[in-house]
Amino acid sequence: MTGNDALLKLLVVLNRLSIPYMLVGSYSSNIYGIPRMTMDADLVLQLDGDALSELNKNLPKGLSLAEQSFFETVTATQKELLRIDGTDFLIELFHLSSDPFDQTRFKRRVQSEIMEDLQVWFPTAEDVIIQKLRWARNKDFDDVVAILRVQTSLDFDHINHWCGLHETLPLLDKARAEADES
Repeated sequence: MTGNDALLKLLVVLNRLSIPYMLVGSYSSNIYGIPRMTMDADLVLQLDGDALSELNKNLPKGLSLAEQSFFETVTATQKELLRIDGTDFLIELFHLSSDPFDQTRFKRRVQSEIMEDLQVWFPTAEDVIIQKLRWARNKDFDDVVAILRVQTSLDFDHINHWCGLHETLPLLDKARAEADES
């Protein structure tokens, strides 16, 4: 099973179990910008009550939840790792945090059909830009430039507000300048 196959099977399970989620990271920037290869998938999940245990019981064959949880430092949230038999591809499940931006982007998420009969929740293009600038890794900056080149209608009031709070306005300005060069 490939990483993409495993991700699709996981998304079907999340929808069936009605666990609120959104597909973030490179998969979300790929739908708004210029697609690139990745060796992982990132999701934010609202895991209330026994949701994680229920998800673990319903994982498709070939997927396994790591026994240990991890801590993500940017938003101070817990994450789980899903391993896929026979591959180095990882699926990271981030718990929805109390971080104000994390809460806002989760409320603003949008649903899109990526395949026949498979609806998937994604953050908005604006929220992908904000989060990627917050991470500030080279590949994330490149993703932001790609989104800015492709998307013609963005809510820059929303983007500027959050980039101001995260002190990433200079990075946003640099990304906009690079996007305008093409």
